[in-house]
Amino acid sequence: MLAPVISWYFRQRYEELQAQNAAAHRTQEHLFEYLLEHGAETVYGQKLGFRDIRSYEQWKQRVPVVEYEDLKPWIERTMADEQGLLWPGEITWFARSSGTTGNTAKFIPISYESLEHTHFQGSRDILTIYCAQYPDTRIFQGKGLLIGGSHKVNQLNTRSYYGDLSAVLMNHMPLWANLKSTPDISIALMDNWEDKLESMARSTLNENVTSISGVPTWTLVLFKRLLEISGKSNMHEVWPNLELFIHGGVSFTPYRQQFQELVPWSGMHYIETYNASEGFFGIQAEKDKADLLLMSDHGVFYEFYPVSKGPDHAVPLREVEPGINYAMVITTNSGLWRYKIGDTVQFSSVSPYTFRITGRTKLFINAFGEELVIENADAAIAAACAETGAIVADYTAAPVYMTESEPGHEWLIEFSQSPADLGDFTHRLDTHLQQNNNDYAAKRYMDLAMRLPHVKPMPRGTFSAWLKQSGKLGGQHKVPRLCNDRQVLESILRLLQPERAGE
Repeated sequence: MLAPVISWYFRQRYEELQAQNAAAHRTQEHLFEYLLEHGAETVYGQKLGFRDIRSYEQWKQRVPVVEYEDLKPWIERTMADEQGLLWPGEITWFARSSGTTGNTAKFIPISYESLEHTHFQGSRDILTIYCAQYPDTRIFQGKGLLIGGSHKVNQLNTRSYYGDLSAVLMNHMPLWANLKSTPDISIALMDNWEDKLESMARSTLNENVTSISGVPTWTLVLFKRLLEISGKSNMHEVWPNLELFIHGGVSFTPYRQQFQELVPWSGMHYIETYNASEGFFGIQAEKDKADLLLMSDHGVFYEFYPVSKGPDHAVPLREVEPGINYAMVITTNSGLWRYKIGDTVQFSSVSPYTFRITGRTKLFINAFGEELVIENADAAIAAACAETGAIVADYTAAPVYMTESEPGHEWLIEFSQSPADLGDFTHRLDTHLQQNNNDYAAKRYMDLAMRLPHVKPMPRGTFSAWLKQSGKLGGQHKVPRLCNDRQVLESILRLLQPERAGE
């Protein structure tokens, strides 16, 4: 009885979403005014003179672009229940995010406005777009499987709480969403990720699962365990009504083949999202295109600056151009003011505003001027796999400097299915990297600046073991795929060579 009502609601919302997209830059201008007005009531806004700001140019002159460390003292005071510092509303919840790089935890404030108008609205609009694309969907006749991180809530003081984003969302989820979700809350609250996956597999085996939300890596682990338990040959036999996988966090390109093999059904659909503790930024809006539609009215004011120029050259949405690699700066309805989130994007269209994630400002390799980003690496891995029959479970890469060995890149790759000829795979990887990145190709010319990549296969389970040792096993955590130094790569190698631990 509930399914038709839910489906109708999302189909109605689609017209409103289209109107917002058609006027995205004007929507952003109105949002800028709203955030500036509310920010003027805060201690942070009073310090920087928000009330006197009348234009975007004045905004740029008065308000600095900041990173987490700059806002950390303000956030810590808010966590101690000092209100009105960054946002005029009461903030008692914080999303703990360790990020992709580093071990320092970040605590992102979650206001009521960001919870409702950013995160929940973003989640609703995934289903809005899906229902518009597939009006005959039966997704609401079953349950959605949520493969998040730990849903445990931790108490900071008598009024303040923190957990990963999934914990915060689950503790505020509307009744209808709880009724349509699995697994049971007792499993969702489990801390040990390995035990949690086992319990999740056994408890959902006989559920009517119609959709899944999660990171591809851990979803594949769950699939394989379910097949072991059930004795089935593919996931369509386990969950015959499964029709949607909502994914994000990492590029889906290297995992697509594995999903198609495990869910061999033409009625299976995939939607990529771009959401984080700081905000909900984009949704894949067309069936056959990987581009993401920018969410312009979800409580986030966007600025972008060319990576090659720096924050002083930031521009609002109306001034972005296709084909430029931008770093993203956000101002949010939870008190993040001109916050450099660390991601890089490139717009493919400005009518509507669609883009692709090209990497992170801290996740790249540019040791020799090659400017290699995640998009290049993922595409090259996928192409090399398609040509050699290999399947990659995970990888990381880092530079090898001239002082250490022949200059170039070292790749640690964990294969689910190894290539018949590793040398052939390496050459194909290198070829596609050159095709995807002119700077890389120039540095590889005649082996002058960089030599052929060195690919080192890793035993199965290596990356999971590294995540576990780092306290990041499960949920949204993932191995950094590109690093401009060798810190992550060397720590992974030390797992396999204990004798090097003392070096």
